[in-house]
Amino acid sequence: MCFREYNTLLRKLPIGIQTFEKLRKENYLYVDKTALVWRIANTGKPYFLSRPRRFGKSLLLSTFEAYFEGKKELFEGLAIEKMETEWKKFPILHLDLNAKKYETPADLIAMLNQTLEKWEIVYGNEKKDRSPEERFAYVIERAYEQAGCGVVVLVDEYDKPLLQALDNDALLEDYRKTLKAFYGVLKSADRYLRFVFLTGVTKFSQVSAFGDLNQLNDISLDYSYATVCGITRTELVETFTSEIEEFGRVNKLSAEETVDKMARQYDGYHFHPKGDGVFNPFSVLNAFSKRELGDYWFQTGTPTFLVEMLRKSEYDLRILLDGIEAPASMFSEYRVEANNPIPLIYQSGYLTIKDYNERFRNYLLEFPNDEVRYGFINFLVPFYTSMTNSDQGFYIGKFVQELRAGDYNAFLTRLQAFFADFPYQLNAKTERHYQVVFYLVFKLMGQFTQVEDESATGRADAVVKTPKYIYVFEFKLNGTAEEALQQIEDKGYLIPYQADGREVIKLGVEFSAEERNISRWLNVM
Repeated sequence: MCFREYNTLLRKLPIGIQTFEKLRKENYLYVDKTALVWRIANTGKPYFLSRPRRFGKSLLLSTFEAYFEGKKELFEGLAIEKMETEWKKFPILHLDLNAKKYETPADLIAMLNQTLEKWEIVYGNEKKDRSPEERFAYVIERAYEQAGCGVVVLVDEYDKPLLQALDNDALLEDYRKTLKAFYGVLKSADRYLRFVFLTGVTKFSQVSAFGDLNQLNDISLDYSYATVCGITRTELVETFTSEIEEFGRVNKLSAEETVDKMARQYDGYHFHPKGDGVFNPFSVLNAFSKRELGDYWFQTGTPTFLVEMLRKSEYDLRILLDGIEAPASMFSEYRVEANNPIPLIYQSGYLTIKDYNERFRNYLLEFPNDEVRYGFINFLVPFYTSMTNSDQGFYIGKFVQELRAGDYNAFLTRLQAFFADFPYQLNAKTERHYQVVFYLVFKLMGQFTQVEDESATGRADAVVKTPKYIYVFEFKLNGTAEEALQQIEDKGYLIPYQADGREVIKLGVEFSAEERNISRWLNVM
């Protein structure tokens, strides 16, 4: 083993490490965000930051905690060392709502009580028999008096109880009232506070816990702080040089090829249309650790309530999968609406900002990268088809193999059998449902062969490119295969591929509403 390989193996990747002090004392690799930490800590007081799960929010709060504890030694060699001169110690109240499952109102009260009791041991429990918000207010005031300086309040995953109650209106309202009263203390206690920072996945409006805390500075979409969580391409290359080289050695890739592959898989998150994009830190660290590209972030769990919202709203998935425009107001109001699941899907990290139209104040939202794109589609498939997660690799693999071999009859016959296997509850679905299923199948094939965006203006329903063939599909749910072929001709769907050296095959596919299946197809080569 060469020295570089050996040295690489000794470098510690902070997978699952959420404590800044532990990370620094035990010599884990760290992407230096301390310049932003200092700027935030010294240019304002009450902040809110929304980021998807597993994006480093807890580590960020822990970094603030170490800074306000005055632990200068932990920041040696980091950017903040040249910026901070005083290193003062402040009393810190750190509330973490992430570590508990909230199923009843008592669960939330118990979590608040548990945290309050810890604080009261230090600052006094004279108000222990009062409501949580009264006790919180008293602790803040006592901490201020004892320390002789402002109090720092850090709240991690403030919205965890709310997210777990989205499908239960009564429970959601109970949590909302409790948290609104609790966080409302921060407004009345302003004179006792040095710094306040709350994190979460989303900041609701009509179910808001922030009703009395309207002075919060929401920096979730601020250009200056777009990279405070996540890893930029520059940070990736500079911090993980050895890991990139080792990954490339194992996978027979150059360093540049490694970064490009990781970018397609994990990059692409934008929290401001003009800000730098960032890689998902959880996925990057796991990829370096295992030396292979996997769906690490997605495998940690996708909330089923997102899919349920999509189904209940009957949202056209084809629009979602190809990118969707959303007004800027959606990002400031953070409304949860039964007929519009997009805001929550964006805030949960499954969509990200790809462009912004300043004139019309519209954002273009798309999947950030391949991990999210195919992970999300794979997750959706069992809700819309008879295909289980374990079946997907077989079905999609066979579909791709048959088209690569030029056997489109076998492909369409297999697709026909696929629809025939649908259980009754799916077979009674609307025509749109079947359009979505076609869409999902072709999108999944995009993992293994080139599939152009379906239903885009001036294009056929699906275009699949293999090394030897280009297939142009047009599906007719209320028409004939002949009409489908004629539409391909009339609208010039073949024009973009006429100069291509591959054989072009156009296929008109007829879908029977009565049979709920493909009934026939015609081709022209």
